[in-house]
Amino acid sequence: MGGYYFVLVSVVLVSVGLALTGCGTTKSFEATEQLLLSDAVDASVSAIDFRPLAGHTVFLDTKYVTQIKPPTIVNADYVISSLRQQMLAGGCLLQDTVDQADIVVEPRVGALGSDSFQVTYGVPASSALATAAQAIPTVPSIPVIPELSVARRESREGAVKIAAFAYDRLSRQPLWQSGMSRSSTTSRDTWLMGIGPIQTGTIRGKTRILGSGLEFGTTTVEGATPRNLYDRPPVNLGAEVRYENGVPILGPRFTNEGMLQSPESLPLDVSTPNDQMEEPPGDAEGSRSPNSSGTEGPETLPPPAEQPPS
Repeated sequence: MGGYYFVLVSVVLVSVGLALTGCGTTKSFEATEQLLLSDAVDASVSAIDFRPLAGHTVFLDTKYVTQIKPPTIVNADYVISSLRQQMLAGGCLLQDTVDQADIVVEPRVGALGSDSFQVTYGVPASSALATAAQAIPTVPSIPVIPELSVARRESREGAVKIAAFAYDRLSRQPLWQSGMSRSSTTSRDTWLMGIGPIQTGTIRGKTRILGSGLEFGTTTVEGATPRNLYDRPPVNLGAEVRYENGVPILGPRFTNEGMLQSPESLPLDVSTPNDQMEEPPGDAEGSRSPNSSGTEGPETLPPPAEQPPS
């Protein structure tokens, strides 16, 4: 199936090339660089699930992130803002100072950058003979051998690695850790028999031949929000989400476009947080209710103990 698709695409590209002869050159990659990094940050942060800290006062300690200063607008500020948004979507009660919080979350960034490389199928441009001829005074100058290629590809890849952990502010006991969240994004420009650039990659919504208006196929960014078992639904960092009483509202729950329903008019089967659910009779206090599959899902952290007055 993959070979048939490749042959079909090749035939289409050659046919288009015969009708629209020409070749394009990309002059700048500044916007591409920013999309590579920002999409990778979005995917990595979206894969971190802060719902175990829902309902707790949390302070985001960014002292190990603020030192990241790449030469683009995708820097420490973008990473911190994305983390704050994901924490709020997970039900965390963010505090401005550490003294106001019960839990401290400390993130770190292990990678934030991009690489690029070029592959030529054919004879690449070379100035070796011209350089060697200059060393012999009696030999006339030899021009640079131009590139003679059947196809050429310029590829760029962005990579981000983010992790976070949480601990109790007073006891310094560890409470939670996210694990390593890695994401990568790609951008590829391909020239085939003088046709191009043919732009593909995760930062492109579709594969397209630049300048021709032809688009086909779809691509996706690596890294998705985990589907764990929580009463609070997961939130996509890149999607438009509305909240009611701090809980994300997902699905068709709007009476009019742009208007939220009142709590009385919401469906009866709307999922509610643990503290709003009635406990079935006969259950012991503090027991967990099994989910629909008969297994017990992970719970959020217990409420912090009240501290004695100083």
